[in-house]
Amino acid sequence: MKIDYTEAPYFLRDFVTYMEAIRGKSKNTVKEYYFDLRTFLRYMKVLRHQNNLDEFETITIDDITIDFIKNITLHDLYEFLSYTSSERLNNANSRARKVAALRSFFKYLHVKAKLISDNPAKDLDSPKIPKSLPKYLTLSESLDLLEHIDGHDKLRDYAIITLFLNCGMRLSELASINLKDIRDNKLTVIGKGNKERVIYLNQACIKAIDNYIKNERPQEGLKSPHQHALFISRHKQRLSVKTIQHLVKKHLKAAGLDETKFSVHKLRHTAATLMYQHGHVDVRVLQEILGHTNLATTQIYTHLDSEQLRSAVDSNPLAEVKEKGLPQQ
Repeated sequence: MKIDYTEAPYFLRDFVTYMEAIRGKSKNTVKEYYFDLRTFLRYMKVLRHQNNLDEFETITIDDITIDFIKNITLHDLYEFLSYTSSERLNNANSRARKVAALRSFFKYLHVKAKLISDNPAKDLDSPKIPKSLPKYLTLSESLDLLEHIDGHDKLRDYAIITLFLNCGMRLSELASINLKDIRDNKLTVIGKGNKERVIYLNQACIKAIDNYIKNERPQEGLKSPHQHALFISRHKQRLSVKTIQHLVKKHLKAAGLDETKFSVHKLRHTAATLMYQHGHVDVRVLQEILGHTNLATTQIYTHLDSEQLRSAVDSNPLAEVKEKGLPQQ
């Protein structure tokens, strides 16, 4: 969906351009930041009694001036976060993203554009995000999923899910693959922040891709500029992210797996977990494969199930030592 930024005041449009062109943020990240900031500015107009809350979704922001921005305080920011929690029911992750957007926006206005003399978001705290282990398919469930792929686009869907389960790539990365991105056993993808990385393809991936290209991928009648895309829809266009999400859910359901519990992103979790648990992959290697900037992000995948934890304790060489004088069991 193309976003119309003309409804934004000039300094917000400049911020969007700065984040994408200079900071190298992805279009999706910039879009989410813009929506968060639009919501914030609408709320500020309500807070300043310029509009009513019942007309929130239609409040315009193109008339907001830099003088209006200069009067925003840290207290206003916390009022906004409280509103997103209590009224819009945003969870901690959504509120944390809004905090990131606000921090970046006000830092830009203060440091780069020099439009404000004080940065109200400088000391803005981010909500604490509860840590939870990522959900993933077991090895057996992954095999069941692959075995239950069927239908008109069987070879295409099999190749897609094989890539997800073996390479741990993001949805946007897979959807944007072009034929030229594959060379021998290597795949070049563009990840978050427009960062390019190389993913090495194993034999399962190479075989699945070759089988799809040779036997099922349309070769003629492809609409420009979709003729270069690896994965093609029935409409002879690049497969959209929504279609990929839908087909993954469909095959999860066919395999008897809970499609409400698992998703495309859970397949990324699955790939990372299987590589770590069964391949004994070093966490820093895993970081490179997944395209994570921070090692801490990768470490959430290094969880172990209870059986592995029990086995680790039982393998301690002192596990069988008996205290002298105690009866033997």
